[in-house]
Amino acid sequence: MAVRLLLARALRLLPRCRPPCAPRVHPRADLRTDPRADPCTGLRAAPPASPWRPWLSWLPAAGRLLLRGPAGGLAAVARRGPGGACLALAMALGLVEPRLEEQRRAEAACRHIQTVFVGKNKPQKDPLSSFRWQGFKLEEYLIGQPIGKGCSAAVYEAAIPFSPSPRECVESSHLPAVQQDHGSASPAAEEEPVVKHQPKGAFPLAIKMMWNISAGSSSEAILNAMGQELVPATGVALSGEYGAVSGRRKPILGRKKLQPHPNIIQVIRAFTSSVPLLPGAFADYPDVLPLSLNPRGIGHSRTLFLVMKNYPCTLRQYLRENTPDVRLSTMMILQLLEGVDHLVRHGIAHRDLKSDNILVEFDSAGCPWLVITDFGCCLADEKVGLRLPFTSSYVDRGGNGCLMAPEVITASPGPGTVINYSKADAWAVGAIAYEILGLANPFYGHGDSTLESRSYQEDQLPLLPDHVPLEVKQVIKMLLQRDPNKRLSARVAANVLHLSLWGDSVVASRTLKPDQMIAWLLCQSAATLLTNRLVDKSRVETKMKMCFLANLEFEDLWAAIFLLLAWRSHSG
Repeated sequence: MAVRLLLARALRLLPRCRPPCAPRVHPRADLRTDPRADPCTGLRAAPPASPWRPWLSWLPAAGRLLLRGPAGGLAAVARRGPGGACLALAMALGLVEPRLEEQRRAEAACRHIQTVFVGKNKPQKDPLSSFRWQGFKLEEYLIGQPIGKGCSAAVYEAAIPFSPSPRECVESSHLPAVQQDHGSASPAAEEEPVVKHQPKGAFPLAIKMMWNISAGSSSEAILNAMGQELVPATGVALSGEYGAVSGRRKPILGRKKLQPHPNIIQVIRAFTSSVPLLPGAFADYPDVLPLSLNPRGIGHSRTLFLVMKNYPCTLRQYLRENTPDVRLSTMMILQLLEGVDHLVRHGIAHRDLKSDNILVEFDSAGCPWLVITDFGCCLADEKVGLRLPFTSSYVDRGGNGCLMAPEVITASPGPGTVINYSKADAWAVGAIAYEILGLANPFYGHGDSTLESRSYQEDQLPLLPDHVPLEVKQVIKMLLQRDPNKRLSARVAANVLHLSLWGDSVVASRTLKPDQMIAWLLCQSAATLLTNRLVDKSRVETKMKMCFLANLEFEDLWAAIFLLLAWRSHSG
């Protein structure tokens, strides 16, 4: 029975191959008998090349053959001369079937492990998870001091007094938490603090107040203009009285829904409200205030408010005060790659990745955990996905020009032009990796050594320090390839770093087989589940392993293993 199955599989493969007895077409045959021939030269055009990964083209021939899969490898063998079909049959009988069965087992194991960990790879509960129907009115919040501001919003620390004492209730009835004076305000009015001094840690939330200059004052118009900010919103973020939006309206349906991920910010409440006078308003953003607060202001009276978890600092602030060691730096780069891979899987491009748009918190051991935030420039359109038609110069390419991938910044608008963002954010991670490793970002202004993504060449990239591991250097180098076809995807790059951090035992074998990889993955899965149950769940290393196991795919993992082995063998 087994032999019969092998023969049946081999015979199914034979139609892909040219029969050995088929007449050969002479190069100078009559053009009328071969419509595919070139009318000028008389030579028949070569068949179209099969899709291939240029960044794997320099791997050994055996490695490339295996990555094509059994069927693809046999087809390639069968095209090599008249005896190719017979050779393909022999390979099918003696080589392909065992390899194919081994590959099936590995793919099934990856799927099963992925199923176990997908449900566990979620962010921790947000501060408002137990209060589903609270937090949808600005008046419910105590607003503290400003945390920061960007080009389109200001962020403040905030809290909700869930269980106020009777005395606090009486006081709050006379002193509202947020100043809502719609008369003309003066800078002197700003001097009075919004809330009394609160101890450190009293503000677990952050409120982002968008600056509304051109969106109008209706809730629907505001959500339509600022809907990109809602891409990372949770399912209940818009459930409140001020945030309720009909499911038939375009601002919600027109943009993709992003599932939660540990390395992506969560907007836990979103609502529109009147613009209040907050601390620092006249000093930091007087021009965007409404006329009711500043006679010279150009802002509208209502705007969008986003509520998120309050994080200790941004990545730029953290790196200004700290120099993480190389292992910690590798884990930080890996976290960004995991976040970008999650976005790509959902057809979303951030388009404004920079160290100011990455937040940092710390586990019980003090290790940093990175979270990508600020989706105001993201591409999350249901219709175009990651391929944006660039028909006019009025089409928005994205936010940060310095860290804009080469294929994006060099695109010329015109009919039929499309910008593919599938690897643009991964390129930005490669540039930010220099900052994480303690070096200056080569694409920011630092004298004569500044590079421009529009025109740089790969050999102009600054060398990384000697203490940085080989695989980290290679990942950064291949993330910064100008040609996106040669650039690593975020998933394969993340797999390489995962394997370099805790996969030495499996990649040390020079004769690695899928069954060995399965055994290692099962051991890692069991150890991660036990650690997650018995040790602190917030530990960065445990969370990273869960991310890795929740995104297992055989092909991407096998490609990462081949890259890692090839790099190490080339280095001696």
